[in-house]
Amino acid sequence: MIRDFADRFVHDVLLFPAGTRLGDAVNFFVYDTLKILALLYVVSFLMGVVNAFFPIARVRKFLAERELFGAQYLLAALFGALTPFCSCSSVPLFIGFVRGGIPLGVTFAFLITSPLVNEIAVAMFLGAFGVKATLIYAVSGTLLGAVGGWALGKMRLEKRLTPWARAATAVGGNDAPAAADAEPGARAPFLRRVPAIARDAHGIVVGVLPYVLAGIAVGAGVHGFVPAGFFEDALRGGDAWSVPAAVLVAVPMYANAAAVVPVIQVFVAKGVPLGTAIAFMMATVGLSLPEAILLKRAMTLKLLGVFFGTVAVFIVALGFFFNAVL
Repeated sequence: MIRDFADRFVHDVLLFPAGTRLGDAVNFFVYDTLKILALLYVVSFLMGVVNAFFPIARVRKFLAERELFGAQYLLAALFGALTPFCSCSSVPLFIGFVRGGIPLGVTFAFLITSPLVNEIAVAMFLGAFGVKATLIYAVSGTLLGAVGGWALGKMRLEKRLTPWARAATAVGGNDAPAAADAEPGARAPFLRRVPAIARDAHGIVVGVLPYVLAGIAVGAGVHGFVPAGFFEDALRGGDAWSVPAAVLVAVPMYANAAAVVPVIQVFVAKGVPLGTAIAFMMATVGLSLPEAILLKRAMTLKLLGVFFGTVAVFIVALGFFFNAVL
């Protein structure tokens, strides 16, 4: 429905021709803006419901105090792999986790894995590169999220969240504003809490709106005006610098994993090693500049640098690993 509206609005109302660079960029901006804002509203409202009715403080305490031997990171990574979101669409859930007080390392495990691995990309990867490459891609992408989340969690980065994110965390759990409407000694009916929950959700959306629009605008520009062929010559060959170069040039890009699979198929057909192509895909979907702009609302520049740097190192290592075994 959103796709149909974006097509009609951009091409029939605004009269931008379909198939042109400008038309594709504007269409991308309209479609992703509507999609991400709708998702952000829904996720923020649902997290408000969870905070008001579910004992999320107990979940937070359980995750923080129990020794789960890393299982919490793997579970978060698996959840990320099962959610078919691009990097920018994963940000609302990340904000919801932060708001709920879930440990930061666990939220990072989800944030890393969610754009990297999803069932549509796996199906396309299977048809393009076969069973062995698909299994290595899916398993390594999930483990990257789990190990990356664990590593980031050990760095104790909570103080590097922005004041807005720390304030949201402070009011998470059953002491959230939406839960404060309950009468002493009893919980207020759900319908009485809906207005407060909706106000909280609206406040979150308004708070991140400039970052959403800026991030999508960057992605739209790249989507419409930077052709995939621009990168082929730089990535062709098996030189040691090709994998780091693939990660570096992928950062300005913006696409989900399913959209990148056909691109890397072309890369491989034109001589780019499969491991280098996969590293390019992972960096495109997991380290995009639009994602960084969106996350700036919740993370300081230092935290963004640590997050992107850590994930980039893991992706480069995986790229070399893929080139060695595939």
